[in-house]
This record gives sequence, structure tokens and C-alpha cells, in this order.
Amino acid sequence: MDDLNGTPPLRVAVIMGSTREGRVCDAVTGWFAEVARRRRELDVSVLDLAGYDFPARYPRRVTDAMCAFTAQIGRAEAFVIVCPEYNRSFPAPLKQAIDYGYDEWQAKPVGFVAYGGRSRGVYAVEQLRSVFTELHAMTVRDFVGLDLFNGETDDACRPCGTDDQMRAAAAMLDQLTWWGLALRAARSARPYAS
Repeated sequence: MDDLNGTPPLRVAVIMGSTREGRVCDAVTGWFAEVARRRRELDVSVLDLAGYDFPARYPRRVTDAMCAFTAQIGRAEAFVIVCPEYNRSFPAPLKQAIDYGYDEWQAKPVGFVAYGGRSRGVYAVEQLRSVFTELHAMTVRDFVGLDLFNGETDDACRPCGTDDQMRAAAAMLDQLTWWGLALRAARSARPYAS
């Protein structure tokens, strides 16, 4: 499906960055994916790290699960990472998954939806910005941050969709779309200089 200007939709992979049992990531990702799918210019898919049988140790040979994941991120043109903040950083399984790819991330934009306590996941986002900069990805400025303990979510930990949350999601998606379309055009015009 094309958007109103005849441009194919931007393929956005929303990556669930938590694999913990009983995780809040399901509720937060579900809410965000619904918000993102309202935009006709986006083709949104969800990648759940818990659904991949990743090895406990980095193997000498690439596994089928690693190949499946990197193929999905290679197909995507933009990313949104949804993750909790643990001890002022992000979960180890997310870092492991990110490290399975390299070229697949290059010259593509990355947005963030983070959650935790009072910091609203800002420390996790800042750590992730450094990682994605090293991978030659473009992180967008605005992000969605959620405080799980001050009434911003319902009893199932699903964001309430407050005006602030919706404005944050709209700003991040606007930036992600702009960069995604601009970088799509740039990648098609010339190879990325890594």
C-alpha cells in the first residue's frame, strides 16, 4: 500500500527489548504499535526478542535464529526500540540482539520508547544512542518515556494515552518518518560510506 503521494510505506520494525517473564514490554509495545499503525505512511511490524531462540553465548557460527533476526532488521528501513530501564541502562538480551547485526542497521533511523521509574527510561535511551551511533544508525531526538509508577499506565501497565504521551509518540514518529524516507532515498542513490 502506498501513501497519498505514491511513496511506498516506510517499513518500521518495533523491537521488543525485554525478554523477562511477566514483562511490561508486551503492554507498552502493543500500545505503541497501535499508535504507529494509524499512520498510512508506515508499515509496522513487531519483532519480539523472546520469540527467537538465541544462544546463551555468542557462537563461532551464526545460528538460524541469529540469521532470522538479522534478516528482519535488514528488511526494515527504520526501527523503534521498546525497552525498560534497568539500573540506568538497557537489558542485556537487547544488546546481544543488536550485536548480531552491523550492516543491517547502517544509515537507518532509530527511535525509542522507554519505561521505568521517575527517569522514564532516559538513561537506557542515552546508552542505546551510543550503541547505535557506533553502528552508523541515526537516532532521532525525541522519544517516548513512561513512568510506570505515577499513573501514566493502567492496571495492565498499558500507557493511558495521555496528551503528553500522544504528543511524544507523534514527535518521535514524525522524526523517524522524515529520516527514514530521507535515508531510503540516500541509500538508493549511493552506497553508504562506512
